[in-house]
Amino acid sequence: MKMKQELRIRTLQLRDLPSIERIERESYATPWSRSMFAGELSKPSSVCLGAFDEKTRKLIGYLIVSRYVDAWHVMNIAVAPARRRSGAATMMLQRLFEATAGDGRRGYTLEVRVSNEGAIELYRRLGFQPRGIRRGYYTDNREDALIMWRDPETDPDRTA
Repeated sequence: MKMKQELRIRTLQLRDLPSIERIERESYATPWSRSMFAGELSKPSSVCLGAFDEKTRKLIGYLIVSRYVDAWHVMNIAVAPARRRSGAATMMLQRLFEATAGDGRRGYTLEVRVSNEGAIELYRRLGFQPRGIRRGYYTDNREDALIMWRDPETDPDRTA
């Protein structure tokens, strides 16, 4: 399913909450509450991006990231089930990397279910590496979380 060219990434707004909640409920056994999303959307230290279908203008995915002292923490990312594997998650993460590239002292981190092989592969393709396990991290079934880390963006003209 090739839809990359049909997507537009923009900053999420409070008016997007109903669509965010719909995708969240379709995606997670223990969904975030509206107030959790509203809090992140309102924080100046958060980056909240949405992937929108160019034709229908409907939200098909979102990315919620919080800034901490040494890292950008991917708090929540989801794509509507019917639009998964369309490139939306990749596009949102790439936009995050572009928007935060000037902040070379912060890397990127996230937790992902150890059973979510598709997500782990996506994160690996985008430069995240496994760094540890959080035992019993997920409250719905006590599944472990894989901690992944991506080093800060560096000057593309420099060689590593």
